[in-house]
Amino acid sequence: MNEKKKQFKPFISMDTVMSEATTVSVGLGILFAVIFAASNVYLGLKTGITIAAAIPAAILGTGVLKAVFKKNSILEANLVASVAAVGESLAGGIIFTLPAIIIWGHDLSMLSIAIITILGGLIGILFVVPFREYLIVEEHGILLFPESVAAYEILVNANKGGEGFKTVLKGLGMGGIFKFLSGGLGLWSEGPTWVIAKLGTAFGFNAVASLLGVGFIVGTGVAILMFSGALLAWFGFIPLIKFIGAGASSPIFPATKLISEMSAIEIWSNYIRYIGAGGVAAGGFISLAKSAPAIIGSFKEAIKGLKAEKTTHKMERQHIDTPLTYVGAGAIGVFLIVWLLPLSTGIPKVGMIVSFLVIFFSFFFGVVSARMTGIMGASNNPVSGMTIASLLVIASVIKLSGVDPELGKIMAIISAGLVCIAIATSGGVAQSLKHTYLVGGTPKKIEWAMFAGLIVSAFAAGGVVLMLHKAFGLGSVDVPAPQAGLMRMLSEGVMTGDIPWTLVIIGIVIGIIINFLGLPILPIALGLYLPIHLSSAILTGALVRSFVEKKFLSNVKEQKGRIEKGILLCSGLVAGDALIGILLAVFITLGKDLSVFGAKFGAITTNSTVGFIIFIALATWIYTQVISGKGSNEELSE
Repeated sequence: MNEKKKQFKPFISMDTVMSEATTVSVGLGILFAVIFAASNVYLGLKTGITIAAAIPAAILGTGVLKAVFKKNSILEANLVASVAAVGESLAGGIIFTLPAIIIWGHDLSMLSIAIITILGGLIGILFVVPFREYLIVEEHGILLFPESVAAYEILVNANKGGEGFKTVLKGLGMGGIFKFLSGGLGLWSEGPTWVIAKLGTAFGFNAVASLLGVGFIVGTGVAILMFSGALLAWFGFIPLIKFIGAGASSPIFPATKLISEMSAIEIWSNYIRYIGAGGVAAGGFISLAKSAPAIIGSFKEAIKGLKAEKTTHKMERQHIDTPLTYVGAGAIGVFLIVWLLPLSTGIPKVGMIVSFLVIFFSFFFGVVSARMTGIMGASNNPVSGMTIASLLVIASVIKLSGVDPELGKIMAIISAGLVCIAIATSGGVAQSLKHTYLVGGTPKKIEWAMFAGLIVSAFAAGGVVLMLHKAFGLGSVDVPAPQAGLMRMLSEGVMTGDIPWTLVIIGIVIGIIINFLGLPILPIALGLYLPIHLSSAILTGALVRSFVEKKFLSNVKEQKGRIEKGILLCSGLVAGDALIGILLAVFITLGKDLSVFGAKFGAITTNSTVGFIIFIALATWIYTQVISGKGSNEELSE
């Protein structure tokens, strides 16, 4: 095996001189990091789902480098994709935790969010560095890094053709136009809903382009599970609660309103979300428990890497890393900052012991995250379970220290937020460093460019969080922030105990039953936790993918090419929707309502049927675009 590792030859040989970390490539990488950070924060707070950035960023980076700057360097395109992926990773870390503080009604400035994000992201990057040579080089052929290999193939193929770039841009344009006409001008309803009075519930679609795109990307497997959870909530639990509670003469905790006077969405908000949160928590714990042997093994194997014999030819660019002295200095610096400086106005310092726990969990789970990415890919990395475990330990330590519970729960979320961002970033960094190795790039240049992308996109992500809160309100139906709601519940549970534990325990039991049935817990629990409008829209996009797969069932290669084309199109669709959505949030924040202009052209926002028909028309457009012309494989290879 060692002989095979030594014989590995990257796509660009070590004796080939090629531009890599240029002003253009770093600048493009930072730009795409900002775009994917902002769009994933937007999407994640609305749906609880984020989309991978490496592949669309590789396509966009290659296309822009060729079309605008007349460059044809795969190493520059690789750097663009790697830096862009940092934006996606930190967005995933942010949406899991920090919005909980805002939902509680406390102030959290953009600077505070950025500082927390930069600190967590910094140690997330640094803690991968000592293990990079072992995980990426020594374990080559053992750790498969499936998503890194996919990104590598896209980089190599995208280097030969530009149709993938056009496909992403087409989706970007359509997603933006659809969002502007519906969410901006209000020409049709974004939330067609039909009340089912006899059951005391409702059904509808969140008719937005991004959810169609997400559905196509995740496929029917995940989408059907989510929709199953939603069906259980909206056609099982809500009618049951309405039926039993209709005769109640006083509000039932945690609601402050009579059940007989509640709409379906109010019952969901006051009761079902806690059941869903219990299910998500059970999924996180069970996932962590199942992964425990792999987690412990991964950590042990990674630690061996510090003692293992390193490969030779250290002066070759693929072996040049950030110096370990920088890693140590960075870790100590973050420890001191977290310990000594308050991270937000009105929020106290977290203390030395908690600061130590932040560094410890970031290191331990960060190393695990990097290796788990090599086993199952960043998308399947159990970040939620590792974050939940960290939060519970940190919150318990804070509680034992005698801190006021109201302040303690905020301290716990900030600390867990640092850990979560570090874990998510470590997995993303390992993924990027793997396809850098396959391509033949320089790790140190990638790592330093990631630092730059991290800093800029942290501010952009923080701004999006605050704008969405001001425009719609975090925790609302429009922006439910599902993961942050779960972390909020756990922090409150440890610090104050003031949550409806009966509902949470019901959700936990449901999660355990789902596990006994051999089904994935998290997607079903997420369907319970989110409004059915989201799950039904995601399922619609997944069905479009299913129709494409069936059309090309007899030709596996053609089918794969069409699905890849659809994923590129839908990645653009999601980004276009998100970017215009963020722009509209800016207008709302400034007190400007563009829908007044739409009203002049005869807006039809009250007609749910028309909104649904237009939504289906967009789904049909996706289908026709994917099946027409050539598949992605053909486009990229010509």
